[in-house]
Amino acid sequence: MSTFIHGGNVQANGIRQHYLRYGGEQHAGKPALVLIPGITSPAITWGFVAEHLGKSFDTYVLDARGRGLSSTGPDLDYSVDTCADDISAFAQAMGLASYHLVGHSMGARFAVRVSVRNPQGLKSLVLIDPPVSGPGRREYPSKLPWYVDSIRQAQNGMSADDMRAFCPTWTEDQLQLRAEWLHTCYEPAIVRAFNDFHDVDFHQDLPHVPVPALLIVATRGGVIQAEDEAEIQQRLPGIRITRVEDAGHMIPWDNLPGFLAAFGDFLGSPLA
Repeated sequence: MSTFIHGGNVQANGIRQHYLRYGGEQHAGKPALVLIPGITSPAITWGFVAEHLGKSFDTYVLDARGRGLSSTGPDLDYSVDTCADDISAFAQAMGLASYHLVGHSMGARFAVRVSVRNPQGLKSLVLIDPPVSGPGRREYPSKLPWYVDSIRQAQNGMSADDMRAFCPTWTEDQLQLRAEWLHTCYEPAIVRAFNDFHDVDFHQDLPHVPVPALLIVATRGGVIQAEDEAEIQQRLPGIRITRVEDAGHMIPWDNLPGFLAAFGDFLGSPLA
């Protein structure tokens, strides 16, 4: 049985923010869960994950600005600070008195920034394979043309077979959904986020994170290596770290049961 409730839009931080909701009021009395996808992942592409999260939490999956059905265009600011402020403004606009914040990749970088800029209502952070590149550090493993070329192709029309050249291990359904929605990713927003992977230091906020945190690492993603885990643990000593075997950077796409198990009891009880 699906846990999907509805999609919606809310005005927050001066823009239209689109979200998908799962679980709903059956979880009243518990903190909500807000999920922020990665650099070129509209909210709908995380629906198969949110279906599971909705069994345990009132879950909201956001389209970051410049993606999906949220506001986009050349007049918007796509900086880390502004995108982080979008998230806290969304929580306030939706009346989420307390919530867990889960971010994948770019979304994890935004989540950390939320926790130090505006932690009101925030109960915990789950950081899923965040890019740890930054000034003076090794580059992020993926390259910008991979994103830009696929977006431009999607804008002209793209099939699942076309998408397979970019994501060869994905299922037909996953390829079809990405081919359908990738054109909604605004290229300048993606370029800014990718450049910020290298220009903004993810590690600077870690010592100031005020809530419990969980780091979920892809064992074959190449994004976080053993020395990165050690540095993150040093900067944020209380963080819990779990690893998902047989998974690349898009962890749930490769190993959904392992991804759900990686949460353990961090959010209060294991995920269904």
